[in-house]
Amino acid sequence: MTMQRRQFLKAGAAGLAMTGLAGCASTSSAPAKARVAVVGGGYGGATAAKYIRMLDPAIHVTLIEPNEAFVSCPLSNMVLGGFRGIGDITTPYTGLAKHGVEVVRDWATAVDMTTKTVALKGGSKVAFDRVILSPGVDFMWEALPSMASAEAQAAVLHAWKAGPQTVSLRKQLEAMPDGGVFVISVPLAPFRCPPGPYERVCQVAAYFKAAKPRSKIILLDENADVISKGPLFKKAWTDLYGGMIDYRPNSKAVDVDWKGRTVKLEFGDQKGDVLNVIPPQRAGDVAKPFITANNRWCEVDWTTFESKAHKGAHVLGDALQVAPLMPKSGSMANGHGRICATAVVALLNGEAPNPSPTLINTCYSMVSDKLAVHVTSVHKYDEKDRTMKTVPGAGGVSAAMNEAEGVYTMNWARNIWADALA
Repeated sequence: MTMQRRQFLKAGAAGLAMTGLAGCASTSSAPAKARVAVVGGGYGGATAAKYIRMLDPAIHVTLIEPNEAFVSCPLSNMVLGGFRGIGDITTPYTGLAKHGVEVVRDWATAVDMTTKTVALKGGSKVAFDRVILSPGVDFMWEALPSMASAEAQAAVLHAWKAGPQTVSLRKQLEAMPDGGVFVISVPLAPFRCPPGPYERVCQVAAYFKAAKPRSKIILLDENADVISKGPLFKKAWTDLYGGMIDYRPNSKAVDVDWKGRTVKLEFGDQKGDVLNVIPPQRAGDVAKPFITANNRWCEVDWTTFESKAHKGAHVLGDALQVAPLMPKSGSMANGHGRICATAVVALLNGEAPNPSPTLINTCYSMVSDKLAVHVTSVHKYDEKDRTMKTVPGAGGVSAAMNEAEGVYTMNWARNIWADALA
């Protein structure tokens, strides 16, 4: 192994980048000692693919990703606010190729653990010795029956996967008349990016305040209260956007009259000029055979991220049944990717994985064009209960929204994009 596991953990991600190990990870003409297929090029998958090559260039890594470039979900709400363009949050996959990662642009449709192959939509297959699944989430449209058709989904956007829908929702907001009503519907937790809906409300409100000051936002939340950074978001809504935001907890959407632009609730309906309905979520389609919790999520051994359903398969990121108080965030998926990469390299080299991994989560939310708030937490493996637990006294939230954290937000984004993709 080019870099021993303990050395890697000691060096950390930033140290690795600074020492220029990428230059050691060039593609070798020698036969690969093992093949790893990584499905999904988001925060988890891209990080895992890159770090496996950095740790052991003799391992052949194939990343399977349908999109031409990575588009960050964190910061995508700023596109809705008009403070960033989609190009500002887009990073090409060419940086991974420099590490010797083979990037295959295609959809992974199925994983066969018997033949150890990933089937692609284009008809070919990718062989592996170990497979890492980082497919993100897919939507439970059955919870909103009238939204099953492509026509309905094109009319009422979720914009919960950054990309074309983000741009389209921004256009809908721009076309909405001043004095119109924007309705956003939030499902019951858990879902990808817990603070995301509440940050989105801030960003849309910032746009309305500048361009359509007579407009209103109705936030229909199936949860009993704001589930992340609640006091900070509520203070921003009052102090920055007083009278513009109508927050309605315990409001469960059961369907959508998309032609009538109405969210149908358990108790009453809500009509709007622009609807943004975020459906309930589960592990991405390709991970269905690995789902073991609540028919929605994949359970893993937290020391290796190896699936509890199939040996030799690892699952990362938003597709997981998370440990207590662990958010489904980009920062967390990036940490998953690094721990999983270390474990996979150790296993392929006949070594024991780290028995006590630690994860750090940092999540910033922009509440205006410049002001931000944050939450951080530290999660350490508990051998007795075989799960990750938060470390008491580590982490916390902002004392108040402030401009300094707005600067930190952008720096965090640039650093994590470089860590995963450069």
